[in-house]
Order: sequence, then C-alpha cells, then structure tokens
Amino acid sequence: MSHTPNELAEEFPDDQETIHHLKTTNKHFSRISDQYHEINRKVHRIEAEIEPTSDLALEGFKKKRLALKDEISLMISNS
Repeated sequence: MSHTPNELAEEFPDDQETIHHLKTTNKHFSRISDQYHEINRKVHRIEAEIEPTSDLALEGFKKKRLALKDEISLMISNS
C-alpha cells in the first residue's frame, strides 16, 4: 500500500490551469477542493500510522475523499 497522498495535482495532471481557475473563481469548487485536501491528508496520516483510528473510520474518510474527487472531476470536465 502506498503512503503517498493523492494530491489533486497528481490526480488531474493535465488540468492544473482549470483547477487554478476554478479555485479562484468558484467558491464551491474552492471549498470542496479544500475539503478534499484536508481529508486526503488525514487518510495519509492514518495509512502512515501517524494518526491511529479504526478501520471503519478510515473507510468513511476514503469514501468521502472519493465523493469529493468525483465532484471535482465533474466540475473540471464541465468547465
């Protein structure tokens, strides 16, 4: 298992300009992007065994991260 955070720049390498534009012009995108980064870092800390938690909580964070990533992806593709 990789303990590397899944940053948006890595997830959407060809869409950096679009991501930057959306972050600066769309409050909703900016908010969900911040939420994604916060949850992503939490998952990384848990997987790296820096921050202990239950498997159930970890799965919940991963599901939330995936839902945010899906929403981000949709917003990128629609812009």
